[in-house]
This record gives sequence, structure tokens and C-alpha cells, in this order.
Amino acid sequence: MSDTRKKEIIMATLELTANKGLGNVSMNMIADKVGIKKPSLYNHFASKEELVETMYQFLREEAKKNANVGAIDYTAIFAGKSALEILKMMVGEYFNMNQQEHMLNFYKVIYSERSLNPMAAKIVAEETDKMIIATKQLFYAMEVHKLLHFTNPDMSAVSFAMTIHGLMDYELDQSNGKCSYETDKNLLDDYLKWFCEENAV
Repeated sequence: MSDTRKKEIIMATLELTANKGLGNVSMNMIADKVGIKKPSLYNHFASKEELVETMYQFLREEAKKNANVGAIDYTAIFAGKSALEILKMMVGEYFNMNQQEHMLNFYKVIYSERSLNPMAAKIVAEETDKMIIATKQLFYAMEVHKLLHFTNPDMSAVSFAMTIHGLMDYELDQSNGKCSYETDKNLLDDYLKWFCEENAV
């Protein structure tokens, strides 16, 4: 499948799901939107589940590029910064990635249907897993650089990642679907300050 056709199918699916909901969009509707026959769509994606998973991976990578999120050099990132400054920066970058237009539209669909649609629930769990892994790596690096100390880095990472996800969901609820690091900065800042105090070296 060419990248152009892949993106065309993904964007058509994103538009349909944003308007109608993930559970209400069929492969027939997607094929019609793209202007191809249903069998041709199945030549590209074996199932709707495969299409949604590919859409998630594609949009996430696109959002990372647009938000300039790349490989992390912890030594460079940590230089001259406090633990609080580092956490604010990393959380801000994560919010910014999810604020990219296509990723935000996808996230709103998935978030709204996660309790009803197994595909949506799977994507939310997958994104949470990615954040937990990234947070574990960050916390181990902060421990090595003596910026924070954790009795149990793995559980601290799980707790932190779940809290940040909860705050993102809260932002979506409070701001009519627009997730922004700035929306209720006091709540997030208070949490990050508390977290740094609780895990101070």
C-alpha cells in the first residue's frame, strides 16, 4: 500500500469517526468516503480493527514529528534544570503531542467511546502502556542523576502516568474536548510540585 493511499484511508476514517463515532462507522462507509470498492479496502486492511490500530500508530508518529518529539538525550535535557522543571517540560511536550490536530481528534473519539467499544479501550490501554514505559525510563534516569529518589521507581511511574492521563481526561471534560497544558495549570503544577517534594533526594 502506498503511503498516499494509506494516509487517504486514515484521514477519511478519522473524519467519519469524528462525526459519527467509531462504533457507527463501517468499512462500507470508509470505502465510499475514499471512493474505492469495499474489496479494495480489504486489500489494504484485513479488518476495521487493523485499520484503527494502524490509524493510531500513524497519527501518533505524525503528532510526534509535528511536536518535535524525538530521541531523548537525558544528560542534555537535565543540564541545569530542577526535577520540577524537567517534569513540567516532559509533561508539556506530551500534552503538546496530543494537542496536534489529527491526534487530538482521534483521542477525543477514542476517549469518548473507551467504555463501550473494545477497539477504543485497547487503544487507550496501549497509549497508557507507552506512557508508563517512557515514564519508567525518565524516572530511572532522574534517579541516576540524583534529581529524584524513588522507593519503587516502577510503581511511581505507573502512578505518575495514570495521574497525568487522568488530568488529560479532566482537561478534555472541562474544556469541551480541547486538551491543553495551560487549561488548568494550577492543578497540574500543584501535583508536580507535590510529586517532587514526595520524591526529593
